[in-house]
Amino acid sequence: GLLRTEFIFMEHPDSPDLDTQVKEYRHAFDALNGLPLVARTLDVGGDKPLDYWPLPHEDNPFLGLRGIRLSLTRPEILETQVRALLTAADNRPLRIMFPMVKDLEEFRAAKAIVERVRAEIPCQGLQVGVMIEVPSCALLAHTLAPEVDFFSVGTNDLTQYTLAIDRGHGQLSAESDGLHPSVLQLIRMTVEAAHAHQRWVGICGELASDPQAIPVLLGLDVDELSVTSRRVPLVKACIRGLSREHAREQAKLALGKATAAEVRDALETL
Repeated sequence: GLLRTEFIFMEHPDSPDLDTQVKEYRHAFDALNGLPLVARTLDVGGDKPLDYWPLPHEDNPFLGLRGIRLSLTRPEILETQVRALLTAADNRPLRIMFPMVKDLEEFRAAKAIVERVRAEIPCQGLQVGVMIEVPSCALLAHTLAPEVDFFSVGTNDLTQYTLAIDRGHGQLSAESDGLHPSVLQLIRMTVEAAHAHQRWVGICGELASDPQAIPVLLGLDVDELSVTSRRVPLVKACIRGLSREHAREQAKLALGKATAAEVRDALETL
């Protein structure tokens, strides 16, 4: 799984200070008992506003100030968050990833903050990556791969932006299917770019625990699935029943279809 740090910000009436964040992150590190903590930096805006961080009205908030682009307008808040994460880590394995990155320029701007803090607070187990949620980031994964440590594909938003369908839309949400071949092609491109530079790729979002999607994702050679705790047994059971060869056959089949419905129909009969 991943730590959605915005929950910490949403639970406080004001922006949580350094000490408050360190305390919260330490709880997460302690609970993991040496396993890596994957922390997504503050991801608000759009459908997740903060009362103490008012934003101007936007006609299309999902295409406006949200994710890393919002954090970069207040770099002191991002720097405090990074400082808290590195302090709480105390050299335990930490993976920091930035949400809603569109290209290398945004990643470099955010990573510069991490490197500045890291010079003060060494963290030997640190990796820095990006979430692939914006199609431009997937299309340009080959430019990002040499500079990131990993990719995490956020399939909910990647599907929404690729298909131009609001996943909360009353009439269209059912058509926002992550098994759409266009989304799978973007995942394939991301994995290929990452592996060419020995970087790992994780998948999060609803697709990662979809029984029909799991074989396809493994067939695309993704390295990790991030799922909610209640879905872990289901995902493990699906994986244990697969062979790499069969998974790759399903991925090839899915990539050759024209619609998500065709993909699901084909996988159902395979």
